[in-house]
Amino acid sequence: MDNGFDPLSAAGAVSRNLVTAVADLAPRFLVAVVVIILGLVVAKLAEKLIRLFCERLKIDALLERTGVTGALRRMGLSGSPGRLLARTVYFLLIVLFTQSVCRAVGLSVIADAIGSFFGYLPNLVAAFLVLLLGMILSQFVGRTITRSAEESGLEYGGLLGRSVSALVMFVVVIMALSQLRIDTAIIRLVVLVLLAAVAVAIALSFGLGTRDVTRNIVAGFYVRRLVHEGELLEIDGHAGTVVGVTPLQTLLEQDGRTLAVPNQVFLDKVFRS
Repeated sequence: MDNGFDPLSAAGAVSRNLVTAVADLAPRFLVAVVVIILGLVVAKLAEKLIRLFCERLKIDALLERTGVTGALRRMGLSGSPGRLLARTVYFLLIVLFTQSVCRAVGLSVIADAIGSFFGYLPNLVAAFLVLLLGMILSQFVGRTITRSAEESGLEYGGLLGRSVSALVMFVVVIMALSQLRIDTAIIRLVVLVLLAAVAVAIALSFGLGTRDVTRNIVAGFYVRRLVHEGELLEIDGHAGTVVGVTPLQTLLEQDGRTLAVPNQVFLDKVFRS
């Protein structure tokens, strides 16, 4: 029984549709190949130009002196800044041309995803720069505090410098997360609570348990300005040669013995040198 279906006609229609589809896609693929080749050439040329520019202007040496290179290495990025910048531009151009290729062959979803990435790219760059500059600043502040503390005679200057450096870096990380549009409200709230608890604990400790220790430490700054090693000193019925000033005590040598005089005594007693 003839139901009106003609296999030859159906096969002919499928063949015609296939030929039409191939004819329609062929120019797109040709354009995609041309764009890929052009993208590789442009990206490679841009990379070489950037590296040549950095070498001619000695930008790598300048960034080495300012601490940028060291900060990049601490972030896990090896190589000179000029080379890193050139490779970054190279890959970004490759991704940009890939977006054009995807649009040419009709892969709109991938092209839109790449477009979203480039829309978010300024935030990534801003967060990276915040981290980089913040790391340089934290290292500078830490070294400055450590050097100042050691010059003042504090034995725990290194610990103090590292603590301040870590605090600065923590603030920088919060700022970088904000640049990435990540809500940091909960983190800030937790940190404020912890800092308040630490402040209360320190206040209670200084006010109750370590009141004398704190007074000796503060008095130590005063003593170091007035007393020097090798100087003969008499205070509170004790006399001897100054052999050192610790954060809590002033050490006197008397008849082969070492006497430890609390620094706070210098605030209450008259001494002669």
